[in-house]
Amino acid sequence: MTTITDATPPQVAQSDAEPKGRRRILGAGKQLHAGPLTYVLLAVFAVISLAPLLWTAIAASRTNTRLAQTPPPFWFGGNLFKNLETAWNQAGMGTAMWNTILVAGCITVGTVLFSTLAGFAFAKLRFRFSTVLLLMTIGTMMVPPQLAVVPLYLWMSDLGWANQLQTVILPTLVSAFGTFFMRQYLVQALPTELIEAARVDGASSLRVVWHVVFPAARPAMAVLGLLTFVMAWNDFLWPIIALNGENPTVQVALNQLGTGFIPDDSVIMAGALLGTLPLLIAFLLFGKQIVGGIMQGAVKG
Repeated sequence: MTTITDATPPQVAQSDAEPKGRRRILGAGKQLHAGPLTYVLLAVFAVISLAPLLWTAIAASRTNTRLAQTPPPFWFGGNLFKNLETAWNQAGMGTAMWNTILVAGCITVGTVLFSTLAGFAFAKLRFRFSTVLLLMTIGTMMVPPQLAVVPLYLWMSDLGWANQLQTVILPTLVSAFGTFFMRQYLVQALPTELIEAARVDGASSLRVVWHVVFPAARPAMAVLGLLTFVMAWNDFLWPIIALNGENPTVQVALNQLGTGFIPDDSVIMAGALLGTLPLLIAFLLFGKQIVGGIMQGAVKG
């Protein structure tokens, strides 16, 4: 007589460790709640950050005589629009604003474009002397820009570009910091397999850059663009040397407000307020996009 016994299939021991890609990050999904001390510190930092802008607006709304008195005013006066109009007319702020928008826009576009291309080359392409070239690029950041002012001005004068906007634009189209910044970002954010897959699909180098590199680098490009625009807008040393009073940028025009025998501090503050407003508006309009781009890049990295 044959006895039939149910064969129990051997159980495969399951590892306690989950696959690497499926592990849950400790604390993921939990929201961190700020305590009262956090809000107090944030409020203090906000007041410290906004105090110079608030004082500029208060001083711009007062008369020069009132600003010279003690104690100084701590609230707005009634001369704001009058001082703004005076600063606009005396400094030629209309021309200066347009020149600065043109200069800062060209510098921003050129810096972001060239830095992204160079950063991609240093991060993902193999070519001879790449490490040496990268070190040389980084090494240029150690050279004070003031050392290049005289030879750069002589060079621009020989080209016949003195007192023209291209004198301010061209020397700053390439940024060593921007190249290093984009290189460091693309090393982590752009998988090499994605580039190889595009190559297998027959994509040309231009198509790889346009459809693969630029989308992956978009968060870092936004941050670099904002930093570059602010730097170009606030640049004073090179524009005051390269440009004259007939073709100024905002910073050069503001300098002209203080050249009188008795400078009017209220008008100078009004001009400074006019020069700051475009940057403030840009931050208010694109601040969320910039922060979102940074967070997106952090998640991808």
